[in-house]
Amino acid sequence: MSKLVARDITKVYGKKEVLHGIDLELEAGKIYGLIGRNGAGKTTLLSVLTAQNPATSGSVLLDGQPVWENSDVLKHLCFSRELNFGASNGIGALKVKEYLRTAAAFLPFWDKEMADRLMEEFPLNRKDRLNKLSKGMLSMLTIIVALASKAEFTFLDEPVAGLDVVARERFYQILLEEFSETGRTFVISTHIIEEAADIFEEVVMVDKGKILLKENTMELLDRSFHISGHEEEVDRMTAGLSVHHAERLGRSKGVTVLLKPGEELPQGFDVDIQRPSLQKVFVALCGEEAQV
Repeated sequence: MSKLVARDITKVYGKKEVLHGIDLELEAGKIYGLIGRNGAGKTTLLSVLTAQNPATSGSVLLDGQPVWENSDVLKHLCFSRELNFGASNGIGALKVKEYLRTAAAFLPFWDKEMADRLMEEFPLNRKDRLNKLSKGMLSMLTIIVALASKAEFTFLDEPVAGLDVVARERFYQILLEEFSETGRTFVISTHIIEEAADIFEEVVMVDKGKILLKENTMELLDRSFHISGHEEEVDRMTAGLSVHHAERLGRSKGVTVLLKPGEELPQGFDVDIQRPSLQKVFVALCGEEAQV
C-alpha cells in the first residue's frame, strides 16, 4: 500500500455541510500534521478517510481500492480518537484490559508485546474502568492503541490532550522511533502546534471545511516571513506580495508574507524581518486580522 486518496469529499449533517469538496492525497512513509481551528472539520475528515463515517459524496481510495466496507483495505487503517462516553455508549464500563482486547480483535496487525511495553511506559492500571480514567490517562490509552495497531496508515486525533509536558515529549520520541523502524504513515491532528511542528514532514491546514494548504513543512516555513515596522514602509515593501494577518499598533504594522515560487523579498526597506513558527503561520492564515 502506498497512497490514500480522497476525491471531492463532501459531508453533510442535516442541513449543514461541514466538508466541502475536499481533495487530499496522503503518501506512505510520512508524518503529517493536520491542523485547523475548532469546528474546521478535522475530526470529520479523519473519520471519513478511515471509513468510520460515510462521505455524503466523493470517494476515498487506498491504492485504488475503496475504503468503505472493504475489510481488505480497512486492516491497513487505524483511527485512534478521543474516547467519548455518551449516555447510549456502554464503552465507559469496560476495563482497560477489556478495551485493549477489543482493539486487538479488530486490528489484525496488533502487536501485543508493544501494547504491554507501552502500558508500562504510560502507567495504566489494566483493571481500571474507562469512565474512571482522567483525560490524560484516556489519551495514553488511545496512543497505545494507535501505536500497537501497527496499521500502515495510523491517524491520531488530539493524542496529547490532557498529557503533561513530560508525557507529551515521550510520546513524540516513541512515535519517531516507531516511524524510523517501520516507515508507517502517521497523521496527527493537534492544537498544540509548536511542540509537534518539528516532527511534521508535511502539514495539512483545514479551514472551514476546506483544505487551505498541504505542503512540506520546511518549504512552507522557508517562504514565510513576518514583516513589521512603520505602516507605510511595510505597505510599500509588501505591495504585490501575498500578505496575511495585519496587526496594527498606532502607526506600526506587522504582517505575515508567504512568497510564491520565484518571488523574493524586496530589499532596501527600513523594516524588521523575522521567520515565523508554524503556529504563527497557521494563525496568520486562519486567524482574524488584529487591530489595536
